[in-house]
Amino acid sequence: MRTTARSLLCLPALLVLLSVLGCAPAPLYKATAQATAATPFQVAQAPERYAGGDIIWGGRIVQVSNFNDHSEVELLAYPLDGSQRPKANDSGNGRFIAVLPGYAEPLDYPAGALMTISGKLNGSRAGKVGAADYVFPLITVAQSHVWTADEMNKGRNNIHFGVGVGVGIH
Repeated sequence: MRTTARSLLCLPALLVLLSVLGCAPAPLYKATAQATAATPFQVAQAPERYAGGDIIWGGRIVQVSNFNDHSEVELLAYPLDGSQRPKANDSGNGRFIAVLPGYAEPLDYPAGALMTISGKLNGSRAGKVGAADYVFPLITVAQSHVWTADEMNKGRNNIHFGVGVGVGIH
């Protein structure tokens, strides 16, 4: 009888845990077997090693540049969570340039926004970050998504455990 009572006491905790875990959005893009796990920093060190590889990367938009036939979005890369959202509170792991066909409206890709892309590595380009020389991996984008604040918070629980007194204002 004790085992049954203990099981019944654990059931609500298990249901809460499952409901919290079940709220996270699914990944945006399907990773292929050929997808590289390398970071932009690693690719910048040896771009020829990764040429043509599939990637799913994300980060914070630094700037958008438009040209006659394409646009380029420079991003500071961050690791992705299970839903392929950039983890902006983590340390950056290099920069890269997402190459989009046609014109990209800068208001749709605002500096500071978080973005996830899927595409193919298509070489690299020497450039500068401030006064420092830098090698940017170039990604030909197949799909891209700029995250809204609501999407970034979706699936994150607001349950916090601790001892003491606290005040939260949202």
